[in-house]
Amino acid sequence: MSLHESSGRLHPTPPFDFAQSLNFVSEFPPTSGEQTVNTHSLTKALSVNGHIILFELKSTGAIEQPELAYTLYSTQPLNEETQRAAIDRIEFALSLGDDLKPFYAIGRRDPDFAPVIDQLYGLHQVKFLTPFESAGWAILSQRTSMAAAHKSKQSLMEKYGGSLSLNGGTYWAFPEPAQLAGAPEGELSALVKNARRAAYLREASWAFNQVDDAFLRSGDYDEVRNWLLKIKGIGAWSADLILLRGLGRMRQLHIESGSIFEQRMSEAASKVYGGVLKAADIQAIAARYGEWQGYWAYYLRTAA
Repeated sequence: MSLHESSGRLHPTPPFDFAQSLNFVSEFPPTSGEQTVNTHSLTKALSVNGHIILFELKSTGAIEQPELAYTLYSTQPLNEETQRAAIDRIEFALSLGDDLKPFYAIGRRDPDFAPVIDQLYGLHQVKFLTPFESAGWAILSQRTSMAAAHKSKQSLMEKYGGSLSLNGGTYWAFPEPAQLAGAPEGELSALVKNARRAAYLREASWAFNQVDDAFLRSGDYDEVRNWLLKIKGIGAWSADLILLRGLGRMRQLHIESGSIFEQRMSEAASKVYGGVLKAADIQAIAARYGEWQGYWAYYLRTAA
């Protein structure tokens, strides 16, 4: 099948090292096998307003003068609105607009953390392509193995998402909320092998299908968190995962004592700061980073 193409250039806020982004993507379990990562390029699929779009990004700049060349592939010509929406999702997912210089200024004054900045210099947070995908992953990965969660996710993409093929590879897109909202519960249960998770996925798809994306991205933090917590199946851990990894809401960091997040943050922070750090210890260090505490946590866990 001949695909339609459109191309252009993106200009991330420096410093930006695309190689750091690619390293992270290649090691991120929730999207394992869903993209092709080469030395300087990324190829992946997404769904925008019912259109399956394959995008290819290539680095054509330098860390302090970054530039990415993009190509969008589709079965039908894309109108300007759909192209803009696709580019917006790509830019947002790769956090291309984040200015890390204030974060680095704080981190350089932290002698334990400064080497982490050197290690990951130019890494902008890599998010899920959509907040709904992060919500889907939060639900699918509840009380099950990573392998089982990923198998369920792949089943959802194959049934309700869509795919495009390029250069011998087939790329699947995670479904949009509208594509999943009308799915029969029994069909979902059979796909994910769990009636409870199927019900939660339906609840999340209905909620995300009705919410304004601008509210999720820039609405009052507590209001967005409370909105998430009202979705059946989304607890505190899931809400914070969506806020951080789906929406890039990095200004606050919730670490509950005894939670999985505390355990993972403790393991990462202890490697940098030494000792055995509990939730209160981690929260105290994070507070030094102000609105950048989410980025601090992201860098710690990535370095670990």
